[in-house]
Amino acid sequence: MKLPPFEYRTPETVEETVELLGEFGDEAKILAGGQSLIPLLAMRLSRPAVVIDINNVNELNTISNGSGLSIGALTRHRTAERSALVQSSAPMLVAALGYVGHDAIRTRGTIGGSVAHADPAAELPTVLTALGGSVSATSARGTRSIAADDFFEGFLSTSLADDELLTAIQLPPRPDRSGWSFNEFSRRSGDFALVGVAVSIELDESGTVVDARIAMSGVAGEPTRAIEAETALRGNPAGPESFATAAAAAAAEINPSADLHGTTAYRKHLAGILVRKGLNEACDRAKGTR
Repeated sequence: MKLPPFEYRTPETVEETVELLGEFGDEAKILAGGQSLIPLLAMRLSRPAVVIDINNVNELNTISNGSGLSIGALTRHRTAERSALVQSSAPMLVAALGYVGHDAIRTRGTIGGSVAHADPAAELPTVLTALGGSVSATSARGTRSIAADDFFEGFLSTSLADDELLTAIQLPPRPDRSGWSFNEFSRRSGDFALVGVAVSIELDESGTVVDARIAMSGVAGEPTRAIEAETALRGNPAGPESFATAAAAAAAEINPSADLHGTTAYRKHLAGILVRKGLNEACDRAKGTR
């Protein structure tokens, strides 16, 4: 299908980009990898007056590790997936990237584009939520940091203002004796998951759960924290009994919509299974046995 008419701009710096966003506001759309925007344009689900192509903004194509891992918005999925720095600092992200579409999608798709698009079934928003990450949002007014818990507001909706550009994501350092897991279930490889679960867990020297974060995809309009399950874990010994209790709590606190791919009961059942599996895997990693 042919795309609708629009004005096309190609800035080369973040400053130029945010100036354009300040000028055009909600009449503009950012083009990065194009894996989401181009289909939306082709189907006339989005009809911006201006498309701002940021592929020449090289300052957004970075990976660094200071007080935490920072990945520029224009970094391709494939680049992050193969980065030794990302593999050592955020192995959950690398595992999740392996589920994103197919090789061609990951070669073109960008980290910032996936997060900003905020598809509730996507992997990266779920990882960002589970790891307590944040995003940097830049406008002519300056740059602000937005925690993942505050960034995703609903189906394809975020707290980015119309004149703001997502410039990077940040992930905090991994604590000692911490473990992670990422699992999802889809009918075919490369499909969006019916349910995905990202787990981060921290243990003390005795094996008691100090902290836990569980994020689920495909169960609501945005990545969803299993707050009751997390609360049930904290202060209790890591093991089959506490994991079973947490998995049951996670399934009980969601009410996913039914569709032709699965009923509400089926998705709740999947969530419980994946939470329990994820907790076991994360615990093994925290103990160094996996």
